[in-house]
Amino acid sequence: MEREPFAFFQNKFVPISQAKVSIMTHAFNYGTGCFEGIRGNWNPEAEQLYVFRLREHYERLLRSCRMLRISLPYNVQQLCEITRELIERNGYREDMYIRPIAYKGSLDLGPRLHDLEDHFAIFTVPLGLYLGDQGVRVGVSSWRRVDENAIPARGKVTGIYINNALARTEANDAGFDEAIMLTTQGTVCEGSGENLFLVQGGRLVTPAESETILVGITRNTIIQLARDELGIETVERQVARNELYTADELFMVGTAAHVTPIIEVDHRAIGDGTVGPVTRQMMASYFDVIRGRNPKYMDWLTPVYPARVPAR
Repeated sequence: MEREPFAFFQNKFVPISQAKVSIMTHAFNYGTGCFEGIRGNWNPEAEQLYVFRLREHYERLLRSCRMLRISLPYNVQQLCEITRELIERNGYREDMYIRPIAYKGSLDLGPRLHDLEDHFAIFTVPLGLYLGDQGVRVGVSSWRRVDENAIPARGKVTGIYINNALARTEANDAGFDEAIMLTTQGTVCEGSGENLFLVQGGRLVTPAESETILVGITRNTIIQLARDELGIETVERQVARNELYTADELFMVGTAAHVTPIIEVDHRAIGDGTVGPVTRQMMASYFDVIRGRNPKYMDWLTPVYPARVPAR
């Protein structure tokens, strides 16, 4: 019989079937929580699972917590250690996904952030390619990205994701693989769970942090790898919708999506309608890094299992 996986819940490791919340939980009723999405990537040659930029994800989670007045009893190092132990207990030998969530756990009614209990949990699941690597077709959504002064866009707030869900399902219903969302001013923002890059004249262009984007950790990674590995500059600025149609190449990036090529926007082919050369280079460089095949970036990786000792 397959062993039941563990979760971290109420300050201890428990079988995931025991990690339950009440239907009265405040976060369930009002979306008063924040979360992270973190990847573990399996390297079969090294027989090692590498968690990518674990510290940076927990640093962002704690920033999101401050926005929601959530106080956790753990610092970044403790959160990293709990996560590594949870993955090891679950024994993954494949690509997987980690979901830590901090939330208001009181059984109280009324939308607010004060005078409520703060809870924390982590669960993990196997996860392969999220959108595929052969190129996706996307549509610009009629749902605009929520404004910074409505809900803080820099936080991964659970309640904000109804905005993303509306856009993703609209795209699906229209026959697309994913949505691109615009800001309330009509400039390009991001996908439903990904940051966006254009290739224009040998440079990368991506919406600036001021464009109500979630400032992605993968986004930051791509900007650095493009500069240091490929010698490609990235320009962060406002992007007009029509620039999507005339870009040389387009791709999305995110923890779940990795680097995902876009080959069509609103039924318009991008470039020649296939995965472009710069995107292919970015994909190859990124996958080498996250699987521990580029020694220059090992400080971004947290190995889960003890190092294998070579045979004498």
